[in-house]
Amino acid sequence: MSQGRGSAGPTTVIVVALLVCLSVHIEPVHGATYIVGGSGGWTLNLSSWPKGKSFRAGDVLVFNYDSTVHNVVAVNRGGYNGCTTPAGAKVYQTGKDQIKLVKGQNYFICNSPGHCESGMKIAVTAA
Repeated sequence: MSQGRGSAGPTTVIVVALLVCLSVHIEPVHGATYIVGGSGGWTLNLSSWPKGKSFRAGDVLVFNYDSTVHNVVAVNRGGYNGCTTPAGAKVYQTGKDQIKLVKGQNYFICNSPGHCESGMKIAVTAA
């Protein structure tokens, strides 16, 4: 039996049915949002804040702080361990920064004098 133009054969029907099923089961994935430091915000003595939390790539960290006193600097491991700002490091200064985590290690410090040394730094591992 020959099929004319515009008629749907069994293969077309199966493909359409599969696409409909897939589109029903696909849900958009949104990362979680974390307020760094909780209600106290981004401040001193936070280096243990990430403990017990499970982070994933795409999650967003929100840093709330007084921008006349603090900042947030995305650094590498050396910058984190030594409380230094590597050349080319991204410095955030709005007081309401939202930073999306990448897979692997993410390091953040405040580079105001003495702040990182006083624990104003976090290391976050995102799966």
